[in-house]
Amino acid sequence: MNDDSRPRPVFDPGIPEADRALLAGAPGRLVAAGAPPPRRARVSAATVVARLVWIPGFAFFYGVLPGGWLRLFFLASLDQDELLGGAMRWGRRPVLAMMLTPALQIVLILLGQPEAALALALASFTGWVIGALRYVREPAAARVARRYHGSYLLPADFDRPAARLLVRAQRAIDAVLGSRAHGAGLLDDVNNTVVLPRQEWSIAVVLAEHTRLRRERSAQQPERLSPGVRALLEPQDRALRLSVRSVTSRIEALESYACRAGEADDAYHESQVLSGLPEQNARYRDLLASTAGDAMAGAEIHSMAEDARRAETALRERITIALRAGHELAVPAEPER
Repeated sequence: MNDDSRPRPVFDPGIPEADRALLAGAPGRLVAAGAPPPRRARVSAATVVARLVWIPGFAFFYGVLPGGWLRLFFLASLDQDELLGGAMRWGRRPVLAMMLTPALQIVLILLGQPEAALALALASFTGWVIGALRYVREPAAARVARRYHGSYLLPADFDRPAARLLVRAQRAIDAVLGSRAHGAGLLDDVNNTVVLPRQEWSIAVVLAEHTRLRRERSAQQPERLSPGVRALLEPQDRALRLSVRSVTSRIEALESYACRAGEADDAYHESQVLSGLPEQNARYRDLLASTAGDAMAGAEIHSMAEDARRAETALRERITIALRAGHELAVPAEPER
């Protein structure tokens, strides 16, 4: 749960889902929208030379020579529990390739097919070079963090008033999406999962702009300005206050939506409880019939039957109320810009 002044990062819903997952999984690579965009890391000449040496050597060792078997025997001599060490991090296919390729080359040579063995060695060498080049290139998370800079907003993009408002909006959205009624489809889950992230992003963009304007105003040091100049700035300050009031109203509407979603959640919970009452009543009637006298049992059984009918009626009414609450919930439309 966010604290009162620390919102979570917000991502533009237009970012592809796979790239959004990369960004969310690497928060350390993200750069605030208000800061200069991240630059691609520059590779030194020494690094280039080192890669020109070790990548072919690496590919030759594992792709042509029996490097996998040599590694296996070396680690076995050290009594290692994990014989392949960190090689399994490369994936199952590279490990199988480095173990099987040398064996296949030997088999082809023994069968009198040296050309085929050479072709296999060249293909394996090329594959390992390509794999090594993919490993040393810029990490995917760093690449998308640079590409989408400005399409995600971090806590550093918000001052304290803006952060508090964004946290309120995020809590309301989390309350709706985390409700059991939403999970059961009573709150139109497709609409919520599409509209609410858009609302969160739209609100965050406005709040980030509020923050930039307030920081600019603070940098102007209004206390040092003459009354005439401050009067010229007053319309700007008034426009900012009106915008803050407007976005606050949108957040309050989200909080109202979350409150009504909570009511629908309570109704759904009660409907779940009520749905089990008829069966429970039947079990209690059987228990009473087997332990009480005929006269008392007959009266109690009749009473519990009436209770069961009332419970069934209440269940239908509760489900109707929950469905109505779910269908009537709506987030206010985003204002035109």
